[in-house]
Amino acid sequence: MAVTEPQAKGRTAKVSVRALIALAIVAVAVYGLDQLTKYLIVSNLTENQLVRVFGEVLQFHFVKNSGAAFSLASGSTWVFSIVAFAVAVFIVGFARRIRSVGWAILFGMLLGGTTGNLTDRLFREPGFGVGHVVDFIQVYGFPAIFNIADSFIVASMGLFIILTLRGVGLDGRRIGRTPRGEDIEADTKAKTPADSE
Repeated sequence: MAVTEPQAKGRTAKVSVRALIALAIVAVAVYGLDQLTKYLIVSNLTENQLVRVFGEVLQFHFVKNSGAAFSLASGSTWVFSIVAFAVAVFIVGFARRIRSVGWAILFGMLLGGTTGNLTDRLFREPGFGVGHVVDFIQVYGFPAIFNIADSFIVASMGLFIILTLRGVGLDGRRIGRTPRGEDIEADTKAKTPADSE
């Protein structure tokens, strides 16, 4: 049966509860894990203290970062606070358009990581909007110290690349592919009277 344009628009506008739940669960889990680990670090270590977890391969090195992820652009904290807030608002507003669980997980990781670091910038010293982010994960050979929020922000970018390369759209369908019914309808329209003789 052919799908009319109003019907197609209705399907497009439909909100995916499953995708919204996935996004919310991932965002809350990432945010909670980030804030919990930062709390444990601040409570048990002094600033600049170094603890070896797996020799030099993985260490906890408590530092405070006034810049972006991985200590980039230190000194511009208020700029990153505004950007992080804008990103969080965009994701929340955009979430209703997502019907792919894969994309929902991506945006959940990005939202959780962004709000995790934003919380530090808003409520940690030296003041509101310019607070320093707690970083503590140091990996051998990696030039910067980072945290759980940073890890999930980067992971979301990796998932973005995977979904894009696979051609998965926000609705969960592969880009360039149409539903089977539409393919059949297109084939039928393409036939001429001469073809049926």
